[in-house]
Amino acid sequence: MNTDTLETLIAKEQIRDLALLYSRGVDRQDAKLLRDLYTDDATDTHGDTFDGSASDYVDFLEQAFPHLQYSGHHICNHLISVDDDRGEGEVYALAYHIFPDGQGGQIEDFMCVRYLDHYRKCEDGRWRFAKRVVTYDLRKQGPVAASLRDPEEPSFALLQSRLFARGKRG
Repeated sequence: MNTDTLETLIAKEQIRDLALLYSRGVDRQDAKLLRDLYTDDATDTHGDTFDGSASDYVDFLEQAFPHLQYSGHHICNHLISVDDDRGEGEVYALAYHIFPDGQGGQIEDFMCVRYLDHYRKCEDGRWRFAKRVVTYDLRKQGPVAASLRDPEEPSFALLQSRLFARGKRG
């Protein structure tokens, strides 16, 4: 295996971690972690829900966090292309949310999404999202009977390595 091949494989694995950490950041409501995943000039477009800077997107999420009774992002396929310190990727994911319907009930929101990403390796050696666009292949909403979120999030207590600490990454 030559050096270029090994460096490409390492970059792809670091980018895969980036996508997984994004899911963890949203689902565990960890805005500090999410802010660390984007370049300073990054943009994020989530269909008709949000289109703007990544910093503003994280602010948007922070406002939504108190209302999300459950959030689960499950990555399926992740195809990545790396060219030196830049990369592109397509992430297939299933996203499931439960939130109030405004009338005393709850809505479940199930989506089959694809994240169309541009990645950049930054000066600190870490890969980050430079641009993220979400497309919705399928979306279904309807009433739900009960919430699933455990108010005592167990992962912070049970998973002790730095990777799983709130606001940390690798």
